Amino acid sequence: MSPVLAGVLQLLALAAALALAHRPLGDHMARVYSSDKHLRVEKWIYKGIGADPDTEMRWPAYLRGVLAFSAVGVVFLYLLQRLQGSLPGSLGFSSIDPDQAFNTAASFVSNTNWQSYYGEQAMGHVVQTGGLAVQNFVSAAVGIAVAVALVRGFSLSRSRLLPSGGAPAHTGELGNFWADLVRGTVRILLPLSVVAALVLVACGAIQNFAGIHEVGQFTGGPQQWNGGAVASQEAIKELGTNGGGYFNANSAHPFENPSAFSNLFEVFLLLVIPFSLTRTFGRMVGSLKQGYAILATMATIWIGFIALMMWTEFAHHGPAFDIAGGAMEGKETRIGVGASSIFAVSTTLTSTGAVDSSHSSFTGFGGGIAMLGMQLGEIAPGGTGSGLYGMLVMAIIAVFIAGLMVGRTPEYLGRKIGTREIKFAACYILVTPTLVLVFTAAAMALPTPGNSMTNSGAHGFSEILYAYSSAANNNGSAFAGLNADTQWFNSTLGLAMLLGRFLPMVFVLALAGSLAEQKPVPATAGTLRTEKPLFAGLLVGAILIITGLTYFPALALGPLAEGLAS
Repeated sequence: MSPVLAGVLQLLALAAALALAHRPLGDHMARVYSSDKHLRVEKWIYKGIGADPDTEMRWPAYLRGVLAFSAVGVVFLYLLQRLQGSLPGSLGFSSIDPDQAFNTAASFVSNTNWQSYYGEQAMGHVVQTGGLAVQNFVSAAVGIAVAVALVRGFSLSRSRLLPSGGAPAHTGELGNFWADLVRGTVRILLPLSVVAALVLVACGAIQNFAGIHEVGQFTGGPQQWNGGAVASQEAIKELGTNGGGYFNANSAHPFENPSAFSNLFEVFLLLVIPFSLTRTFGRMVGSLKQGYAILATMATIWIGFIALMMWTEFAHHGPAFDIAGGAMEGKETRIGVGASSIFAVSTTLTSTGAVDSSHSSFTGFGGGIAMLGMQLGEIAPGGTGSGLYGMLVMAIIAVFIAGLMVGRTPEYLGRKIGTREIKFAACYILVTPTLVLVFTAAAMALPTPGNSMTNSGAHGFSEILYAYSSAANNNGSAFAGLNADTQWFNSTLGLAMLLGRFLPMVFVLALAGSLAEQKPVPATAGTLRTEKPLFAGLLVGAILIITGLTYFPALALGPLAEGLAS
């Protein structure tokens, strides 16, 4: 079987598995966030944290919950790393330096999971399982909660009848953050992670709390490995679109990703919740067709990017490529070019950042495709929750553009898109590019950051641009040639991760509150049919044009220049 055919068959198998999971998982998540009942274990958690899950929150209160919980997570994870040397189960590793501890805490709380350290040489079992793995769960649950809050802003069911039995009062309430956080963790992420971890263990991923031990004799002496609860962390790493691996090689390491089947299963895990959330959206707004339109937009971009990536990586440019069957540099032979291309596109179009190959070793155009996937805002399908709310914001922009074309006040899902809503949406799409381009310019202008680049020229610039694109978009993958373990990069990347995660959430929740306060507008003959293929095409075009206009000059200096020169 040719490598190209093998890659196409794996893509078809993956698409079929996602299609099978779409309906049951999407419906389950809709029931979870629409239910007014609490499980017993959830009641214990609410009592422990002193939260009333039945209290409805307007968007400022919901936002305060998100920020307060995340701030506590940053402080806790920072202190856990700084005290590692005094904790049991540290495997003899010393405490983490302040700048790297800040970077890692910001990274995992913001669902970025950028790693400027060697996992198996820096973090003991307590930090890995009690700190990093916990944040893998709750940071993903926070993202889903914010997406559900925005969906509730569109949902007509949020209207409440006045006590006198009069017309509905539109209170602007978005639900309860603490209830959404706990339900997402207990009812969705934990059960799915248990099943996924068992599958990975069956595939050969390790799951233990072994210490450091020597493995064989190699040139220069014996090699040392340490064990860990790898399969369980790998499961939530992919399922929650986190990306931080137990080992420095991430999903290219055979302890994390032993075979071609486990590789495809991990890609399935990182895509299944973001794609299924589109059905959850359709269920909650009362129109499955609206969910299908968003799903079609996401799937079109995802498949298109995979096709481009496979084309660039399978293109033959000499005898070495002919013999290897593609650009095999930086890729695992047990996985191959096709599967590596699928993984690379899926991980950069979501907020995962896990890697089964070296993105820095991809062709010039291939690295540019991975970079562009992040710069789109990681919305096809995006991260757990963040992809859905990012796509809905882009849908509002697309509706606004269509309204300008026909001279009509734009409407989306029964809500008017006025000046206030467009300002929130515009701020959302401007935050991340501003962070990426300003930090990249500063790093290139100052003398010290440039010393971290292994390569010069276009590829060296791509290393810097990729790093800040990854951090501000909460992805976490990297071009391996950049030494990011410096005070400059630990500090600025940590700041980019926090701002890139929580500033957009401010505008999303403000937008949700504004929509929830509106009185629904009945559809008329002039209303744009946002469930039709025409709108999906308009949405794809708006996404690509907005991103292209924003990032094209920077991409021209980096991956495009490198690709044209090769």
